[in-house]
Amino acid sequence: MDDVPSRIEHTVLGPTTTFDDVTAVLDAALREGMHACIPPCYVEEADEYANVNLVTVVGFPHGQHTTEAKCAEATDAWDAGADEIDVVANVGRLREGEDVTFREDIAEVVAAVPVPVKVIVEAPLLEEGELRRACGAVVDAGAAFVKTATGFSEGGATVGDVAVMSEYLPVKASGGVGSWDRARAMFEAGAGRIGASSGDVIVREYREATDAPE
Repeated sequence: MDDVPSRIEHTVLGPTTTFDDVTAVLDAALREGMHACIPPCYVEEADEYANVNLVTVVGFPHGQHTTEAKCAEATDAWDAGADEIDVVANVGRLREGEDVTFREDIAEVVAAVPVPVKVIVEAPLLEEGELRRACGAVVDAGAAFVKTATGFSEGGATVGDVAVMSEYLPVKASGGVGSWDRARAMFEAGAGRIGASSGDVIVREYREATDAPE
C-alpha cells in the first residue's frame, strides 16, 4: 500500500470550529505528513501558519447554494491559498432527475478554479442507480475526485459505495472513518484518499500495525 499519511486529509469542520482547532489539525498534518481539510474562513490564516496541503469546502454542508455562490466561494478559497476544493453536489437536483443541472453546477465550479475539485455526492442518501448517475455526472463535469459524504447528513463512507464510486474516479472516503482498520477497508475497496477528523489516530494505528517508520 502506498504511503498512508499522504493519503489522509486530517479534518476539522463544524459550527464551533475555532482557529485553535485548525492549528491543532495543521500541526498534526505537518508532523505526520497529512493533508488538512479546514473551514474556508480560516484558509488564509492557515496558509500563513503552515506549509500543508490545504483542502476546504464549498457549498457546505447541503450543496443547495446557487452555482454562482459556489463559484465565488471556490474562487475566494483558491485566492486565500486552498490547494484543493471539496464541493457539495446538489443531491436534490439529482433526485428530481435534473441531471443536466446537477452536472452543470459542478462543472462551473471546476472551471472556476485551477486546483483539483472533489465532489461530495452524499452516497448514503442515494440508491445505487442514483449514485452511478451522480458519479457519471461528476466525471463529465471534469472533477478530480468523487467523495462519499459530508459527515453532516445520514451515514458515511461504506465499502460498497466506495467500490461503486471507484469505477468512475478516484474516491475520497469520508464520514465515519475513525480507525486504521476502517481506513484500510476503504483503501482496499478502491479509495484514494481518506477524510477523517481522527486522521492522526489512523496514522498512529497504521504505523503500529505495520511497523512503518515515523
